[in-house]
Amino acid sequence: MGQWLPEPVVHAAGFTETPGGDLAQDISYALMLALERLSPLERAAFLLHDVFGLPFPEIAETLQRSTATCRQLAARARANLRTARPRFAVASAESERIAAMFMQAAQSGDVTGLRRVLAADAVLHSDGGGKVRAVLRPIVGVERIARLFAGLAHKGWPPRSFVAVRINGLPGFVVHTPTGITDTYAFEVREQSIRAVYVVRNPDKLRHLRAAGIAGNN
Repeated sequence: MGQWLPEPVVHAAGFTETPGGDLAQDISYALMLALERLSPLERAAFLLHDVFGLPFPEIAETLQRSTATCRQLAARARANLRTARPRFAVASAESERIAAMFMQAAQSGDVTGLRRVLAADAVLHSDGGGKVRAVLRPIVGVERIARLFAGLAHKGWPPRSFVAVRINGLPGFVVHTPTGITDTYAFEVREQSIRAVYVVRNPDKLRHLRAAGIAGNN
């Protein structure tokens, strides 16, 4: 039900998930979602060739397609995935500062502060897995996202605490409430503004974080 997001791979002070390792640092949410948007054959051809290094004749036999078709499938996949990668990287410290500004503004329902850090065409994705409340479709646009968090703050959203981490290579936060870890937020920052927010609320995808005991700061 609703949107799908990958299980968050978190890197924090004193905590690095296993499995995952350095590979997780190079796989952003945008890239994973782009993989999901590929056709099954495009995804298979790309992963088998570009990730696992299988030759195209062997892939053709596996997929029951011609070698030329498999080359075309992988090429189309590669072209689509390139669009998911930012053209201009933002320095880690700067992107973390921008992400922190978002969380501070969201906590207080500061619409002006949210407008300051969100790109005009920013997108918010949220995965509740049908088990907790989450937006069912992407929310697009700075005004709609700002109004959402202003409304949440008015209803008492501010968490007990949150801790800064890296999530799938992106700046992010693990959110704590009196009931425990309830959310992760990851931010795609390009050209000094937030282009996408990825919120994982599905409790099944947060169990590993609870077990690891990542603590927030009050």
